Amino acid sequence: MNIKQRIAKRVAQEFKDGYLVNLGIGLPTIAVDYIPSDMDVTLQSENGFIGTWKDVAEDVVKDNDLVNAGGCHVMLNPGGAFFDSVTSFEIIRGKHLDITVLGALQVDEKGNLANWMIPGKMVPGMGGAMDLVNGAKKVIIAMTHTAKGAPKILKECTLPLTGKGVVDLIITELCVIEVTESGLVLTELAEGVSIDEVLKNTETNLILSNELKKIKPL
Repeated sequence: MNIKQRIAKRVAQEFKDGYLVNLGIGLPTIAVDYIPSDMDVTLQSENGFIGTWKDVAEDVVKDNDLVNAGGCHVMLNPGGAFFDSVTSFEIIRGKHLDITVLGALQVDEKGNLANWMIPGKMVPGMGGAMDLVNGAKKVIIAMTHTAKGAPKILKECTLPLTGKGVVDLIITELCVIEVTESGLVLTELAEGVSIDEVLKNTETNLILSNELKKIKPL
């Protein structure tokens, strides 16, 4: 299991029966592979459909128009529905989403999020990120802990913000961190990862939970 799969597997542990969940492009969409078969979770894609889906290989694509928000071909399960962008963003802005899972370039100790652009580089667009972080009841960031060795969890974001104080939980290949009013709280460690390793790869201070535990297997 690679790093992204490990992160996605832990993300899926946040889902519960009856939840309506939005999975952002890239790593977050992998979480669909780890939703238990007996769990009733409904996924929403901001480009206009709802209903749990699965990715499909290019050689078995049945509908070239059926893609998730990241442009990947998917198959929609029975009971799914399609709608226009107005309805899609009414779901988001109306605070009907229980969880949104997004990737990030940077997150800081105040729960600020930067995930949409690096100045001077080609930018595909904001997408629905600003709406998602302000509309979902819980915002989970699923990302690698560092980028080319540089920490992504900072004292203060240096890139343009997607949202201020919007992040609730950060899940990386090293640990799980909860964003609280007191600061960032380290709540879980991945198997084989030490506290020192997490601290070494995190720019800002972390509060150690009194109930610090290992990430449980799914």
